[in-house]
Amino acid sequence: MHIAPFDNQNKPIVDADDSTVPLNYFNIVNLKKGEAFEYSVPGYETCIVPATGSVDVNVEGFKVGDLGGRVEDVWGGEPEGVYVPTAAKVEFVCTSDTAEIYIAGARYDKVLDAFAVRSDELDLVQYGSDDTKTHRKIKHILGTKYHDKVGRLLVSELFTVGQGGWSGFPAHKHDTDNLPHETRHDETYNFRFKPSHGSGVQILQREEGVPGDAYQLMNNSTIMIDNGYHACAVMPGYEMYYFTILGGLSQRSLVQYFQPTHAYQIETIPGIKDMIAKFK
Repeated sequence: MHIAPFDNQNKPIVDADDSTVPLNYFNIVNLKKGEAFEYSVPGYETCIVPATGSVDVNVEGFKVGDLGGRVEDVWGGEPEGVYVPTAAKVEFVCTSDTAEIYIAGARYDKVLDAFAVRSDELDLVQYGSDDTKTHRKIKHILGTKYHDKVGRLLVSELFTVGQGGWSGFPAHKHDTDNLPHETRHDETYNFRFKPSHGSGVQILQREEGVPGDAYQLMNNSTIMIDNGYHACAVMPGYEMYYFTILGGLSQRSLVQYFQPTHAYQIETIPGIKDMIAKFK
C-alpha cells in the first residue's frame, strides 16, 4: 500500500495495530528549536532517528544529548538513533534550528533497556555494481550487532549509489513464518529523492506469474509491505533513499524468500550475499 506525501502534523503515519502492517509503527515529527515532543507506544518498542537536525532525548531518565546532526537532507552525514523500550515515556527537544525525526516501531511485549547508537556504531554494508544497476549502500542503525538488546525491530537507511538503478532486487518476500526458509516481517518504507523532485517505482507482486501492483514514489512517499514479492527502482538522473522499518512476528532475524524465477540473479550481484547475512 502506498501513502502519498502529506502533512501528518506529527501524528503517526502507521499507527499501532495498523490493519495492513500490524507489526510496524511509524511517525515523522517536525520541530523548531526549543520545541518538544512526547510519546509512548504501548505494545511497541521504538527507535528515534533524526532525518535532519538534532534533538536531546530523555527516555525515563536515560538521556542522550545532540542526537543527529544532518543539516540539509539525509545525504548530509551519518544517522544516529536511540532505542526506546516498549511503552516507555519519551521526550525529545529540538536543539537545532529545525529537526525532522523518524520514529520507527515494532510490536514487542517485553521491556528492555534504552540505549543510543552513535554514528561510529553503525553497521555499514555496500553491495551491487553500476554495471548491474544494483549499486546500493545500507546503514543499519538497529542491525545484527544489537540482537541481544532489541526484541523484534530492525531499522536501516538504504541508498542507491549513483543515479538510477534497482534496490531490493531480486524481488523477495517475507510474509510467512516458514523457518528456516522464510520469516514473517512486516515492512514500512519512507522515501526521499535527490534532487527532491525525483521519482521512482515500487513493485509488489502478490503471486508468482500473476501481474502485481506498481506505485509511483515521490519525495516522502510511504510504502507498507504486508505480503508479496517486492523491489523498487529510481529514475535515471536521481538518487533514492529509503528509511526502512522491519518488525518480526516470531523472531528478529529476517529470512528473505527470493522469487523463484529471479533467484538466480543473486549470483550476478557482487556482495549481495553479505547484505543478506547482515539482516539475519
